[in-house]
Amino acid sequence: MNHDDLAYWSKRAADWAQAYHAGLRDRPVRGQTAPGETAANLPAAPPEAPEPVETIFADFEALVPGAMTHWQHPRFFAYFPSNASPASMLAEQLANAMAAQCMLWQTSPAATEIEQVMVGWLRQALGLSDRFTGTIHDSATTATLSAVLTMRERALGWAGNSEGLAGQPRLRIYASAQTHSSVDKAVRIAGIGQENLVKVATDADFAMDPAALDAAIRADLMAGRVPAGVILCVGATGIGATDPIAACAAVARAHGLYIHVDAAWAGSAMICPEFRDLWEGIETVDSLVFNPHKWLGVQFDCSVQFLADPAPQVRTLGLRPDYLQTLGQSEVTDFNEWTVPLGRRFRALKLWFTLRAYGLEGLRTRIRNHVSWAAEARDSIAALPGIEIVTEPRLSLFTFALNDEAATADLLTRVNDDGRIYLTQTRHEGRLVIRVQVGPFDCTREDVLTIPRVLADLTR
Repeated sequence: MNHDDLAYWSKRAADWAQAYHAGLRDRPVRGQTAPGETAANLPAAPPEAPEPVETIFADFEALVPGAMTHWQHPRFFAYFPSNASPASMLAEQLANAMAAQCMLWQTSPAATEIEQVMVGWLRQALGLSDRFTGTIHDSATTATLSAVLTMRERALGWAGNSEGLAGQPRLRIYASAQTHSSVDKAVRIAGIGQENLVKVATDADFAMDPAALDAAIRADLMAGRVPAGVILCVGATGIGATDPIAACAAVARAHGLYIHVDAAWAGSAMICPEFRDLWEGIETVDSLVFNPHKWLGVQFDCSVQFLADPAPQVRTLGLRPDYLQTLGQSEVTDFNEWTVPLGRRFRALKLWFTLRAYGLEGLRTRIRNHVSWAAEARDSIAALPGIEIVTEPRLSLFTFALNDEAATADLLTRVNDDGRIYLTQTRHEGRLVIRVQVGPFDCTREDVLTIPRVLADLTR
């Protein structure tokens, strides 16, 4: 296959993509396949000779779409969305064609500078002050890991990277039990250890209790441990819980701790001014992350971390050997020094296309619709016999259950085998519950109201 062939097959792929999206409502949302079924249809060994692209493409059409869970389906109400607007897809095709490695300014001047401008655009869109700058990661997991590594180095007087962790004081990180498992992963990878992630007590609304945070920090200080940082959440994955940012940040600042906020999903909603009370006090934190690839229609992967001062993170993660120098340009920004990987994709391009193609008002309208339609679906589900709303909508996320755990699990299985919608579960206060999260880029009110109709059919 050469570039002339690519021109033809790119058009063929675009036609396939258009038909695929046009027909998504006719497909079951979740992959309807058994483990090992796809692998069994593939040869056990690679081909020795080239194969015609026509054959490869035909095999793709025959084997792949039917064995996929369709994340762009307008009735995908599981997990959180991973949306890809058409404008974002177009930008991703262009970035793929250039196939740039955007590790340094000199290897990708436009990528670096568009990233800087896009971070500025998003900062304004979310109502943040110019106190913040930032960068783009692959996912919130990586952004949170970067923040935790920075907490570690700052607490150790920058000795962890140079001397290692052996013989260092025992560090402590504080988060609520509602915080995403990526925080647990970060403390493990950072060498701080799972046992040193302190899950702080929450209040009746499942938000971190500032007094409990203060007590936990003081107890560790008395025990000779070293508090390193606090991680707060806005719109947690389980039920959408949000910590009181202002009050908890005040406690953290009083103890001189670094503050990171995980707003991976809910952060996108802050383009709507009416939702910003959820993160009141956000201006006082050191770091925060949100994922435009969840609710703003920017294709995965695209996670933005805002930093009040990038210097501590650059000091933690940055390396500049001779072969990564930009000769004669000492003041340029090399974003690889802000993030864990050296290699970087041109992620800013799809942000640029998406924000321009839909505008902030177009994106706000989608988010407002999702929140409104989720509330409407909640009311319809609450009216069904035998179903209890367990947690009320937080933005567009709520949960429900039957009065028996086995029945709840069975209902979820039947919902997803039915294929018209896709839902997933979590455990809340020890109870199995089913999550509903409205967020597909192309969903309609009719799609959302399919949820109570399916539940009515299956519980009748």
